[in-house]
Amino acid sequence: MSGPGQLTPEQATLLIPLVAKASQNTWPDPILRDETAAQVLRRLGRAVPARPALRGDAFGLALRARALDGWTAAFLARSPAATVLHLGCGLDGRVDRVPVPPGARWFDLDLPEVIALRRAVYPRHEGPGYRMIAASVTEGGWLREVPREGPVLVVAEGLLMYLPEPEVRALLTRLGEMFPGGELVCDALSGLGVRLGGWHPALRASGATLRWGLEDPREVETWPPGFHLLDDVSLLDLPGFARLPRVERAAWRVLRRVPLLRRVHRLLRYRFQPLG
Repeated sequence: MSGPGQLTPEQATLLIPLVAKASQNTWPDPILRDETAAQVLRRLGRAVPARPALRGDAFGLALRARALDGWTAAFLARSPAATVLHLGCGLDGRVDRVPVPPGARWFDLDLPEVIALRRAVYPRHEGPGYRMIAASVTEGGWLREVPREGPVLVVAEGLLMYLPEPEVRALLTRLGEMFPGGELVCDALSGLGVRLGGWHPALRASGATLRWGLEDPREVETWPPGFHLLDDVSLLDLPGFARLPRVERAAWRVLRRVPLLRRVHRLLRYRFQPLG
């Protein structure tokens, strides 16, 4: 079986949210209940390197996942025959956390090494309505494997900040041009967030590099082929922080009062459709 030791530094960061989501199952009142994450972690066993876990980090990652799950579920409720493209899926179990209508098609995409690991440890098997695609998200060839009719939801969690800006632009442009319309839900860091991320203990331990920072989410609206910002939510403003212990809760309150820090990590939802 493939193991985490065969992944690149950027790929190995998939272990950070996996451990965070699995740890939620031990909380008395979890932000996110993810039994799949716990099962995958057990299957990986000792192959997972030990990392210092910060409760605030696990909490933030769970908040992010829950918010993107909510946007995904709402889109599928409006468009039950839609296609979902989960880019940079890693070992995430969103397809199991979100109610997926029988008529929907779900594609989990990541690099070949990651998909090989996913196929080895992930409990869900491919079949009608669910497929894994082993490809680089920045290469367009994999899009030939995805049906183009109907609305599409593109989910990119913890992905775009690892790509250089020209590759982010090219990816979004390609997606917007290929499909008749849909939505993009993602998270983005500001330039300050990218710089601060370089000092994060887990990222430093992995050797991964953050590359893209977004100061104004409306900048994406100037990129072809017609993105429109629907939601812009600071991670610090997501509901649920009151569940943190007193000291960490107080720290979050202080961070929320500083505009520059509130813009460090944001969750974004865009509508896209071809121009004309």
